Amino acid sequence: MSMEIIGHWLDLMNIDGWIPREQLLGEEARNKVPQEFVLQHTNNANPPTLFLPIQDYLSTFSGDAVSNFKSEDRAFLEASFPRLQAWYNWFNSTQVGKLPGSYFWHGRDANTDRELNPMTLSSGLDDYPRASHPSNDERHLDLRCWIALASKSMAVISALLGKDTSKYDSMVKELTDVDLLNKLHYDAGSGRYYDFGNHTEKVKLAWRVWQDPMSGHIRRELVRSVDGRPRPRLVPHFGYISLFPLIMKIIPANSTVLRKHLDMIADEKLLWTGYGLRSLAMTSSMYMKYNKEHDAPYWRGSVWININYLVLAALHHYSQEPGPYQNVALQIYQQLREGLIRNMVESYYDSGYLWEQYDNAANGRGKGAHPFTGWSSLILLAMAEAY
Repeated sequence: MSMEIIGHWLDLMNIDGWIPREQLLGEEARNKVPQEFVLQHTNNANPPTLFLPIQDYLSTFSGDAVSNFKSEDRAFLEASFPRLQAWYNWFNSTQVGKLPGSYFWHGRDANTDRELNPMTLSSGLDDYPRASHPSNDERHLDLRCWIALASKSMAVISALLGKDTSKYDSMVKELTDVDLLNKLHYDAGSGRYYDFGNHTEKVKLAWRVWQDPMSGHIRRELVRSVDGRPRPRLVPHFGYISLFPLIMKIIPANSTVLRKHLDMIADEKLLWTGYGLRSLAMTSSMYMKYNKEHDAPYWRGSVWININYLVLAALHHYSQEPGPYQNVALQIYQQLREGLIRNMVESYYDSGYLWEQYDNAANGRGKGAHPFTGWSSLILLAMAEAY
């Protein structure tokens, strides 16, 4: 069934290699989506999450298990490869940054004065704080890590099909080069990975009062006020995006950078709660801040199960990987998994629902859309320790 679903998504590809992020099938579905989100732009990428199940599928043929690679598997990959290749090439021709090994999400509004931090809807982490002033000079850490995952998968598929792997091997080498990653995204002072862009922390929402020239009525609106000149710099907001090098297992198991990340994950002043990892550190200037007058914080503190699941998978990996921090990774893994499961089960019994997200402070209560058995159902895989 998974192979069939992946195939249908790949069949949605347009002539350029772009795949839409979602399908709104029918009038009822369209009516439930705000109008500004219905139109999808073919120059904007979205996270290539299809490579996650593809990677899991490919893992069944790794090492001595290559004998499991049957004729039906070859047929599926042969049919999928041209589309995956076109999709991969589209990413690497449209989403690349100005420096080698850099990428950035398109679609941010550089001209808006209505948002505290211009949204990055294409990333899937809508209001997670990025550079205050969008530009083509941005370097988005999460997208770089997604392309690293895609490159690994394409290299494995090429090898299984007897095709030339050199292009993908080269990309894997570049995108898993920790020295290059650190040069583009690492802040040695804090030990954290960040986005890069034209940024100032001196922004706020303030009321602007004006007189409507047509009616003469006094009106007011909440607009962004910028009190400091932006400059090219790392964007100092620690949260889910900072964890992507760990999530994609790019950080070496023997690296002190890994130890720092394990410590930061377990720090209650940063991401740790008894209900899962919050999406943005409490120390961030954007923590739980409204983006517009009526836009409540979304990826600015709440606990999201999809990213927590990916972090669990990474911690499980590092707990098995030979290195000096195996036991630390295992301990954090066990505590995080236990907290997630306990909170979701208790919330389900209290409310009768699985929720889109969970509060990072108010007893871990469910919030947002419900019932929500999309990515929140990943808790079942966490229970089964299926990564």
